[in-house]
Amino acid sequence: MKILSIFGTRPEAIKMAMLCRNLSTTEGIEHKVCVTAQHRQMLDQVLDFFEIKPDFDLDIMKAGQDLTDITCEVLKGLKELFKTYRPDIILVHGDTTTCMAASLAAFYAGIKIGHVEAGLRTGNLQSPFPEEANRVLVSKLADYNFSATQINRQNLLNEGIKETKIIVTGNTVIDSLLFAKDKVNSFSEDVSNATVRNIFKEHKKIILVTGHRRENFGDGFINICKALKEVAHKHPEIEIVYPVHLNPNVQKPVNKVLNGISNIHLIKPLSYPDFVYAMKQSFFIVTDSGGVQEEAPGLGKPVLVMRDTTERPEAVEAGTAKLVGADFDKIRNGMESLLTDENEYAKMAKAHNPYGDGKAVERIIGRLKKIPGNK
Repeated sequence: MKILSIFGTRPEAIKMAMLCRNLSTTEGIEHKVCVTAQHRQMLDQVLDFFEIKPDFDLDIMKAGQDLTDITCEVLKGLKELFKTYRPDIILVHGDTTTCMAASLAAFYAGIKIGHVEAGLRTGNLQSPFPEEANRVLVSKLADYNFSATQINRQNLLNEGIKETKIIVTGNTVIDSLLFAKDKVNSFSEDVSNATVRNIFKEHKKIILVTGHRRENFGDGFINICKALKEVAHKHPEIEIVYPVHLNPNVQKPVNKVLNGISNIHLIKPLSYPDFVYAMKQSFFIVTDSGGVQEEAPGLGKPVLVMRDTTERPEAVEAGTAKLVGADFDKIRNGMESLLTDENEYAKMAKAHNPYGDGKAVERIIGRLKKIPGNK
């Protein structure tokens, strides 16, 4: 059986990495990797870390590209690829535009689709945008839905997806995280900021912050930054480390509000291994990232989620994460609680990780090997 894994962004690459590594050594399966390079530099860093060499590279990234550009380029690139290499099944991940467009290209070509991390839902097509729409569309096209949790499975059943098309596997991000955390014990030389390196070495009380969601652009990021500023002034003993996303909609408010505060460190985005190390060493994490909501519990780190809705309610229900939105009071109060209430911190830090046991890849491959015609 010929399987082609297709992805194009850093989060996809992280979550597909161990699946790709293991599929490449699985008897009876010819596995190849196609990257779209929807993100280029950040994608390549992950490929290098996990030692994955793509067989095909669409290299679509262009300055100023929008969602339509990405969709069209992926469709055109895969149309041509499928003329010369036709897999029996493609594997896509999550909810990116690459995931959606690759699924559509395979559907047009009559190629079966396996969707990893299927069934995430907020119920609002505008939040997150365009991810919610992407994941709903892919679920309708997919022949095999590899869901991380029982809640994800139920979401698919509620939408009329046949039970025979769904298997609950756990989340592949835990497989990757377990591999990475054992491999990463310090920052790489790429982190040139000596102050930040020393802060982590000295095991100070560090709050790690990330933010990039479109729904927080504008007033949302202003509120986020004002809350961080107030907490930093009130607690000079803490250090806030914020790898700032390169998007100008993030850079502008962050630098305007937070630049020059002695215990807030605005640094360039970290590579995946450096970010794993930063998570390991942090006290807690404030983020609007979906992936961090899954990774942080695996490291015993409480998470304040700067979103009003989440397609990952398991973390909230388990107590490892708390929704605070882009609300000044909720962010400030959530941070204050974790900094001053030992019981609240312990409750979140020790909560059960609902996203898996590190065997998601094993379960996915086990199902793929049972596909009729596989030898």
